[in-house]
Amino acid sequence: MNIAGKLLDMQRFPSPHPQIDVYLVTYLSDKYKVKGFLAIPRWSPITKNGKFPGFLYLRGGIKSVGMVRIARIIQFAAEGFVVMAPFYRGNYGGEGYEDFAGEDRTDALEAFEILRSHPLVDEEHIHVFGFSRGGAMALITAIEKPAVKTVVTWGGVSDMTLTYEERVDLRRMMKRVIGGTPNKVPEQYKWRTPLEHIEKINAPVLIIHGAKDQNVSVKHAYLLEQKLKEQNKTYTIWIFNDYTHYFPPIENRKVVQNLTLWMKNGGRLF
Repeated sequence: MNIAGKLLDMQRFPSPHPQIDVYLVTYLSDKYKVKGFLAIPRWSPITKNGKFPGFLYLRGGIKSVGMVRIARIIQFAAEGFVVMAPFYRGNYGGEGYEDFAGEDRTDALEAFEILRSHPLVDEEHIHVFGFSRGGAMALITAIEKPAVKTVVTWGGVSDMTLTYEERVDLRRMMKRVIGGTPNKVPEQYKWRTPLEHIEKINAPVLIIHGAKDQNVSVKHAYLLEQKLKEQNKTYTIWIFNDYTHYFPPIENRKVVQNLTLWMKNGGRLF
């Protein structure tokens, strides 16, 4: 299979769900071979053209921290989506090096095109989801790809300079990966901050955030909301006052069901 000309390899991967097939895929992003998971439901989708909606899952963290979990993508595939989840360059045997929403944004953009051209995916219904650092990647994808149907950022980064200021424990990594501090290389932090180009987003945006989040403060959610409002964009915001960066399992499942319903309804819950 040669989807979008960039999918190089698909290998069966053990799936914990009897009705969802999982593949470890290798695809081309810039000059690098990048790895990711592709999850495909087996049951017949209820769509006008007999295809599934697509779901681009953009992970958080960097390297082994925040790596894509099979159980997580199965959650979304079980809601009736074909799910593509890049590991980003340099991970799981992939080539290149992550640079925290810098050049590695191409890994998300190419994954979007592969998903969009998959024969089982409705190309007019590709949704993008980002968690934590992946929130910035999701917004960047929606900025770069007008075909995005909806975009969800859950506990998502929207301002990279604010992340540097808040996460003292990440500063060493950010200086190494990005090339310095926000004062030294402000243009690099600005480039990685999707708030700078919110006017280019056409898709409805759903913001999900725990008010007690200490990994990515709720300020990121409110900054994004402010920018969306200023640009007269369609958005929904769900703030959970009692939760941190990670939601309790029962509440997590409820939110997954609600956000996927919101996606399927084109940016409306009902």
